[in-house]
Amino acid sequence: LNRSDVLRDINFTLYRGEILGLSGLMGAGRTELARALFGADPIDSGEVKLNGKTISITDVHQAIEQGIGYLTEDRKKEGLALGLSVELNIMLGNYPEYSDALGIVKEKQCQETSEQLVKALRIKTPHLQQPALHLSGGNQQKIIIARWVCKDTDILIFDEPTRGIDVGAKLEIYELMNRLVAKGKSIIMISSELPEILGMCDRIVVMRSGRITGELDNATATQE
Repeated sequence: LNRSDVLRDINFTLYRGEILGLSGLMGAGRTELARALFGADPIDSGEVKLNGKTISITDVHQAIEQGIGYLTEDRKKEGLALGLSVELNIMLGNYPEYSDALGIVKEKQCQETSEQLVKALRIKTPHLQQPALHLSGGNQQKIIIARWVCKDTDILIFDEPTRGIDVGAKLEIYELMNRLVAKGKSIIMISSELPEILGMCDRIVVMRSGRITGELDNATATQE
């Protein structure tokens, strides 16, 4: 992929059932790459292949149709509708699959699915109608993950998934990521915390100034 001066000669492979880490300093182009893969920003040239076939991703809708989900680094501004309930935030983007032929939402089914996801992801909330604003940072992150689990996306891009959350919530996010890849999902994880990258990722791609400058196997990688 190429995108003017932001991304240059980006070429990498993501395998099924793995966590691929994107490491680098702030401004290295990691988020720009994530947004390009998710169709949030355009690319100038290049191609994306899924299961060996070239796919077109020119906007977010196409990315979601191809089974790609994105956990943004700014959950409060870009990931959540903070004034809406836990249930509504989980179901955002999923209503077409939970509506009948006339477009009428199947409210009971939405509620049941939301309850299942809250339980499965251990989201701590007094009830489904609790506004997302009043939950902790870790539980807010899990609401967004629940949305993509509901969509059953195969590829998840996690941009700084544990930023601003406490140690206990971090562990829960890590456990959740491991459960997802155990089911065959693939995760691209962007993190500025090297211990997190080393502890969670199978392979690590290092970026600098919009380029990939190295690829490391977790077994031999060190912070240095």
